[in-house]
Amino acid sequence: ALHRETSGSTLLIVAQRVGTILNADQILVIDNGEIVGRGKHHDLLRNCDVKLEIALSQLSEDELKQA
Repeated sequence: ALHRETSGSTLLIVAQRVGTILNADQILVIDNGEIVGRGKHHDLLRNCDVKLEIALSQLSEDELKQA
């Protein structure tokens, strides 16, 4: 529903839950006030240890495979 309502707009979402931002075009991973990763969810799982650690703690094995 949110995607349909905001299509064509820039939307800034601040989230702690990985599931909230799985389909975001751009994700910034911030750790201790510093940006430690930037990109799409699937790219960050490969390139950002902080994002991977968060995802492993919140997502099931099936959800991680779909990423």
